[in-house]
Amino acid sequence: MNKNANLVEIYYLADDFCKEFYKVMEGNTLEQNNDIKRRNRKFKLSDAEVMTIMIAFHLGAYRNLKFFYINYVQKHLTEDFPETVSYNRFVELQQKALLPMTIFLKTIQLGNSTGISFVDSTPIRVCKNKRIFNHKVFKGIAERGKSTMGYFFGFKLHIIVNDRGEIINFVITPGNVDDRQPLKDANFLKKVAGKLFADKGYVSQKLFETLFIDGIQLVAGIRNNMKNQLMSMFDKIMLRKRSIIETINDELKNICQIEHSRHRSFTNFLSNLISGLLAYSFLPKKPSIKYETVETHGQLVLF
Repeated sequence: MNKNANLVEIYYLADDFCKEFYKVMEGNTLEQNNDIKRRNRKFKLSDAEVMTIMIAFHLGAYRNLKFFYINYVQKHLTEDFPETVSYNRFVELQQKALLPMTIFLKTIQLGNSTGISFVDSTPIRVCKNKRIFNHKVFKGIAERGKSTMGYFFGFKLHIIVNDRGEIINFVITPGNVDDRQPLKDANFLKKVAGKLFADKGYVSQKLFETLFIDGIQLVAGIRNNMKNQLMSMFDKIMLRKRSIIETINDELKNICQIEHSRHRSFTNFLSNLISGLLAYSFLPKKPSIKYETVETHGQLVLF
């Protein structure tokens, strides 16, 4: 990671957002009892600084947040963060910054629809399978599910991306939720238009009709027990390009580190996941599809 360039850019955007966010929050906060005295002392690390550190961690090569904070931030980034706190205090501030960090991602850093979108889900494991019955941190929250790689215990991250590799929207569900369930939520699809490409797991006539009414054409692969259907050459080629979203899922896990089994609270799990998604949005180069359509004899040909 280019320390100077990336840190300045990330902090500038995060700080600018936090200022506007808290202005809105103050204007919509319910009045409290004036007789109760409250401490309004400023924190040593602002929410924008906490967000910047979290994003920098997910963009770097470190795999342990505590080691990164103590041995890199507090030793080599003293000019950027002159007043740091202990690691335990930083974890508390990390939880405090979760709300503005989530809204920052949802309102500022997500991409827009280009008319071509891809949807998929990926498992977020919170422990190894042999520890499922002894795992207590996510008891009653995480669920056991099944993916193409087998059974797992944890959550599912459902994402929709465009052909430029930008995440348009995402939702987190327990591991046993059907992949098609989030597509029934209008909020999940409010930024999607045009064609939505998916794998065979999303095949559903009722879902296709529902989305078609909303101006979204669901294009999915054909299962082995289904009859062959007519499909345009453009749709066939784009279905083969679905590897873009699988590449994004791979980068989210192996570069941005949204998945690990060391969580000690659900809030920290969310903080790690959101900051990882934010880190992906700051990647200088994302997987993308380059194509050109030319109309010949009344038909669209893809190049």
